[in-house]
Amino acid sequence: MTKPAWKTPAMNEFLENLFTYPRLVSIEGNTCSNCGESAVEFTDELSRREFSISGMCQKCQDNFFNHDPEDEV
Repeated sequence: MTKPAWKTPAMNEFLENLFTYPRLVSIEGNTCSNCGESAVEFTDELSRREFSISGMCQKCQDNFFNHDPEDEV
């Protein structure tokens, strides 16, 4: 089980409202806070650490962090 990264109450509230699923519950259950899918396989340690912060699976992290505004034009 992954331990959620500590956040201030205000930041935790912000993150809880940002995603589709509750961040803390998702991290503790190894599911994605964004899509609800399993979140147990990551490409590297940085992505695994990001999961403890945001609760996003690898696919959602890739979509979020590799977003290119030019793709929308």
